[in-house]
Amino acid sequence: RRRQMQRALTLRHEITSIMRRELDARDFLDIETPILTKSTPEGARDYVLPNRREPGTWYALPQSPQLFKQLLMMGGYERYYQIARCFRDEDTRADRQPEFTQLDVEMAFVTEDDVMTTIEQVMAPVLALSPRPVPATPYERLSYAEAMSRFGTDRPDRRFGLELRDVSHAVSGSDFKVFASVVDSGGAVLALNAGQVEMSRGELDGLNSVAQRLGGKAVAWAFVTDEGWRSPIAKFFNDSQRESVGQTLDASPGDLLLFVADAVRSARTVLGGIRLELADRFGLRDESKHDVFWVVDFPMFEQTDDGGWTPMHHPFSAPLGDLDGDPGELGSRNYDLICDGTELGGGSIRIHRADVQEKVLGLIGMDLEEANARFGFLLDALKYGAPPHGGIAFGLDRIAAMLAGRDSIRDVIAFPKTASGSDPMTGAPSPIDDRQLRELGLKY
Repeated sequence: RRRQMQRALTLRHEITSIMRRELDARDFLDIETPILTKSTPEGARDYVLPNRREPGTWYALPQSPQLFKQLLMMGGYERYYQIARCFRDEDTRADRQPEFTQLDVEMAFVTEDDVMTTIEQVMAPVLALSPRPVPATPYERLSYAEAMSRFGTDRPDRRFGLELRDVSHAVSGSDFKVFASVVDSGGAVLALNAGQVEMSRGELDGLNSVAQRLGGKAVAWAFVTDEGWRSPIAKFFNDSQRESVGQTLDASPGDLLLFVADAVRSARTVLGGIRLELADRFGLRDESKHDVFWVVDFPMFEQTDDGGWTPMHHPFSAPLGDLDGDPGELGSRNYDLICDGTELGGGSIRIHRADVQEKVLGLIGMDLEEANARFGFLLDALKYGAPPHGGIAFGLDRIAAMLAGRDSIRDVIAFPKTASGSDPMTGAPSPIDDRQLRELGLKY
């Protein structure tokens, strides 16, 4: 009954009404796909349900309609959409729920530009529901490589500065062995200029806890003065090295410089996280308008800790490059729509050839036998012929929360789950009686 929740649910209705209106006007068909389906690896744990009729077999609730919408493209339905319910058994947090809603879209005979242009036409009137200005379409496109090098993340918040800079060249010859050894081993020393901020020694040391939470080790710091640096590490650098760092960071007396030395990927993650911490602490974001843009040109794979490969998004995205070469050099035809540092949606042009799909599955450690066991229905369909196709999916809950000005998607969902995944209204999940367990073959 709360007025705030009434407004939130009314806003959700307005969002979905606009989405349906815009897609219907462009000849998309609203097609429902199954809820009881097969368990397939899509990055999170499935919710599974036992099959009473055949004990030992299980259904899974869909993490997304990904494979079904691709099959629809192969079946001759060239424009599909669905306001889809999805389920993922993962730890809940402010922007996640075990069951959630997404706008799912797929198109046949398209390129990335076709999908992105169509989605901009659909999303522009949705984002116009916000009281804050939104950029005009077409939205800017930022490469993955640039996003990572400048902001340390593939969903950057660009409403404030503090961009990352690589100062490895300036510090590699210094007497500070921590920096020099990282550079010598192929890592990087990244830095940002936090500007004229006031932070105590205790607050600066506290940034180490932030770094460690993000998988890093420590953060080094230096205040720029007229005489040089005021810092525990100042003595390890000569005037030329300090000047080179200062030029790279456009530093002036009074500025606070922060440094992270590690493997490139880790250093970006840690310093990118420190950047967001500073924005929270000092209120640096420009809240007067929205920043909406695409991130494109993603890698196809990222390397796992054991030296294998895992898809950056999912294994059905079309690769760019030589599949017989270094998997780390492969690009993908993925694209994400970002707003104010939040990923609103992501998609790709899909693989439409069975041989390419089998090769990609092989690169992530899935032999042909396992590929057929898990995805045989998709591989068979691809062998009969599939059009080039692509699509995207948007988190409806996340969009509603952003437009409502709420930090948590729980504030825009009717009957949301708690952080532990329980439903306080009904008491779910709850035990079931022995008779039901015996019927399901789970108790004898």
